[in-house]
Amino acid sequence: MVIQADSNRLIELVAKEPQVKKVASGFRFTEGPIWNPVKQCLYFSDIPSDERWCWSEVEGKSIVRSVSGIPANKCNGMTYDGALNLYICEHSTSQLVRESASGEREVLASHWEGRELNSPNDVVVSYGGSVYFTDPTYGRMKVFGKERKTELSFRGVFRVSNSGILTCVANDFVQPNGLCFSPDESLLYVNDTAKAHIRVFDVSDTGELLNSRIFAERIGDSKLSGGVVDGMKCDVEGNIYVTGPGGFWVFGSDGERLGVIEMPEHAANLNWGGVNWNDLYCCCSTSVYRVSMRVSGNKLGYMR
Repeated sequence: MVIQADSNRLIELVAKEPQVKKVASGFRFTEGPIWNPVKQCLYFSDIPSDERWCWSEVEGKSIVRSVSGIPANKCNGMTYDGALNLYICEHSTSQLVRESASGEREVLASHWEGRELNSPNDVVVSYGGSVYFTDPTYGRMKVFGKERKTELSFRGVFRVSNSGILTCVANDFVQPNGLCFSPDESLLYVNDTAKAHIRVFDVSDTGELLNSRIFAERIGDSKLSGGVVDGMKCDVEGNIYVTGPGGFWVFGSDGERLGVIEMPEHAANLNWGGVNWNDLYCCCSTSVYRVSMRVSGNKLGYMR
């Protein structure tokens, strides 16, 4: 792996010659990585194959959901809350669902004002339990979802409150995709694949998104062949990691581009894992890779 460092700040996060290890391979397009801190394993999806997988250092890879058993519903983004309930964005059902540790399934969001959601794509849960998710149309396309017409006239960002109330907190995106909180959760970053940029919002005490502004732009373009803005995460220092041409683009909390962590395949998503939360698990087309970092991930509720 090669690092394109625009700033020495990137070298402080990643060694000059970081080691990247392919931990699992043989998939069609991996997505939605999430680390389980109790089982010390990584869950992720292979969307075109309609499968959810698990990988651990001890047991290797195994299928958790598939078309021949419990359906995966072409799941994409996944995360946990503090109680390790699993939140899953399903492309083929256009639903955001929550699975308890025992496997009980609850639909948290499926419609907005009587119309079916486009296809929930990625999701985060705040310390207080509020759930934010993006809703582009990728899950209504061939291969990555179930082809069908949209019912909503916009692609937005939604919030599910602790009491289960669904609100639209932003409705002016072309194709919203990855999202992540700043370390203190005062900011929410949301990227737009079609515009190849990242926006940042202030998060109000009531959960509203305010003061939208551009955080970073010109992250490649919207052509899939070159790599696009897709999955996005934050580290404990507030740096932002987002997919783009060549691998993962890293930005300081001030918006400065620090450089690129190059990947051998098209980068789709990433997440923090490992005992100390300083391993980056990277979903890249046919494989999942691991990069050891000098910094740990932003400590969300399930990571504490």
